[in-house]
Amino acid sequence: MSISLDEVRHVAKLARLELSEAEMMTFQGQLNALLGHFEDIQGLNVEGLPAKPHAVALKNVLADDIARVGLTREAALKNSAETKAGLFIVPTIIEE
Repeated sequence: MSISLDEVRHVAKLARLELSEAEMMTFQGQLNALLGHFEDIQGLNVEGLPAKPHAVALKNVLADDIARVGLTREAALKNSAETKAGLFIVPTIIEE
């Protein structure tokens, strides 16, 4: 299967590309080369090969979940502009 110059013109029009004749000829050759590669891939015998969800092995890189001592309430509230009863006071963003 190959792509004709008229098909390249049609696709360029659909994509709203303004291409010169030389560019269309170049694209035609490149697209035909791609189609040739796809035909080569389709011709491969992959029967009996296990399906893979990804081309490379994936591994989650997660840190161990280790409980640690966090900030004290006083340390957390230390830089707050306003606090009350050990809580942050923030501006109201939802009015009733």
